[in-house]
Amino acid sequence: MSFSITLCLLLITVVVSLYVSEKLELKHKMLFNPTKVYYHNEWYRLFSHAFIHADLLHLGVNMFVLYFFGQYVEMFFSLKFGVGLGMLYFLLLYVGGILFASLPALRKNKDNPVYNSLGASGAVSAVLFSSIVLDPTNTIYIYAAIPMPAIVFGVLYVIYEMYMNKRGGTNVAHDAHLLGALFGVLFTIILSPKFVIANFIQQIQHII
Repeated sequence: MSFSITLCLLLITVVVSLYVSEKLELKHKMLFNPTKVYYHNEWYRLFSHAFIHADLLHLGVNMFVLYFFGQYVEMFFSLKFGVGLGMLYFLLLYVGGILFASLPALRKNKDNPVYNSLGASGAVSAVLFSSIVLDPTNTIYIYAAIPMPAIVFGVLYVIYEMYMNKRGGTNVAHDAHLLGALFGVLFTIILSPKFVIANFIQQIQHII
């Protein structure tokens, strides 16, 4: 079995999330708190929060999506750019998704000391939307039962997240989901603009 960045990230996230679940002091130190990042130079929080989760459901959903879509994106990158470079690009996609999704909250909440967030949703959204750009006609099963073309799911996902972000009051960082998705799309296109765009258009034509 070949080495997989996806499985490595998944394993690390599961182990760390479970380990800190009963160590509240350590968990608190890993949370994304913009005030502590901005004024106390605890910049590691921009990334550490992505390796801890609120509960098993939160962890399970993120790791489920990462497992199925991460392996596809990583395999594509490895086939397109070579194994070494492909794994590096996938790691940059994931880590970049974490950072990019965190920046709006850092700006908006740097003076709000009670704001905290956690979870890999921004990075996972980047991976998910990278896969949608690469294979827009792939079938995604909603609730493991309702089949839907990936591009349709992507559009509905963005509409839902925009609505929930505007409505607020859910205690979920919907803006991070949106920014992670945007990063995934842009990063994937930048890697190989002509190929990705041509491949996307060609596939979309088959379902129009």
